[in-house]
This record gives sequence, structure tokens and C-alpha cells, in this order.
Amino acid sequence: MFRLDVHLKDIEAIKSFVNITNRYPFHIALRQDRALIDAKSLMGIFSLDHSRPVMVEAYGKEAHVLRDALEEFAV
Repeated sequence: MFRLDVHLKDIEAIKSFVNITNRYPFHIALRQDRALIDAKSLMGIFSLDHSRPVMVEAYGKEAHVLRDALEEFAV
């Protein structure tokens, strides 16, 4: 499993984030408090509080490849 705290501060950042996560075949989730959202779902991400960081959780043998792809959002 790979974890990374990210901040998705505006609509453009969210769109870019979703475009990146949809390139990967493994499951990627966003966790904020008790919420666990599919990181490939634009609508799901809009339900989160964007004033605070969220944790990306990626599952799979190659999940670590996300580190470079999501660097621009890292907190």
C-alpha cells in the first residue's frame, strides 16, 4: 500500500488529480476523517472538504509509482 497526503485546493487541481488517477489500473482511494472516496471519481472528490489535506491510499504492487505523478499535490 502507498500513502501520501495531498491538498486539492480548487477545481482545476481536482480535474488534474482525477485525470492522473484514472491512468492507473489499481484501486486508489482518498481518506478524510471517516470518509473513504474513490480517487477516480470526480463527483466523489467534490464531496470532501477542500480546505484540508486528504490522504491518498493506493493498493497494489506498483502503487508506489504514484509518488512522482502526484508530487504537485503533496503536502
